[in-house]
Amino acid sequence: MGVVNVTPDSFSDGGRLQGVEGAVSYALALDRAGADILDIGGESTRPGAAPVSAEAELGRVLPVLHTLRPLTPRRISVDTCKPEVARAAVEAGADIWNDVTALGAPGAADLAAELGCEVMLMHMQGEPRTMQAAPQYEDVLAEVCEFLEARAATALTAGVAREKIWLDPGIGFGKTVAHNLALLAGLERIVALGFPVLLGASRKRFIAAVGAGGQLASDRLGGSLAAALAGARAGVAAVRVHDVAETVQALEVQAVIAAGGGFSPAR
Repeated sequence: MGVVNVTPDSFSDGGRLQGVEGAVSYALALDRAGADILDIGGESTRPGAAPVSAEAELGRVLPVLHTLRPLTPRRISVDTCKPEVARAAVEAGADIWNDVTALGAPGAADLAAELGCEVMLMHMQGEPRTMQAAPQYEDVLAEVCEFLEARAATALTAGVAREKIWLDPGIGFGKTVAHNLALLAGLERIVALGFPVLLGASRKRFIAAVGAGGQLASDRLGGSLAAALAGARAGVAAVRVHDVAETVQALEVQAVIAAGGGFSPAR
């Protein structure tokens, strides 16, 4: 999953994509680099981020969707917690609703069932403005698993088809460095819940606390690749990344090694 932020304030690349043409061009570059899903977001969920109105979010997302949809066969997801934005995005051609609140808004689960789209349910302790103030868990892995199971059950009860539901442990969303590392180490337990898992660890701040350097988000490629490879080994279904070409290369090499190393180069 390649990240296409059409926001002025996202933690890694906010404001970098100028206008609809710039966002679409960037999304198509991620497509060519090997992205299977293009994730378009119009509201930053970085720590401390202020919410934006549905009108503002729609004004950022819809023009990109309308232009991009005819240009690529790739699945497109919309990264939003607002039901009205999700409805408009799916009507404009989005295939997936990627929701950091796990369909927590009133009526969201019923709407997901009505739309018939895939839904990605993420765990977040608190909300973006305050989630990193003092996150606390007795057992982060157990609590995240319990939450995700409960939200999946809510979606199923509302009528969302089981095969349409994804889970996301929410790396960096209301978690300390230790919490993030515990979740990464325990990914197999989340995969064992029986739903496809999305892992979004790309360029997250915990990388700078663990590895050398990385004070700038753009300098966290090595740690991002390590997390993506750990996710692949644990069986996650997708990784949400900023550096698509590099991640595709790393995953391909790991897959060959895991298969025993046999490889015949194409000629």
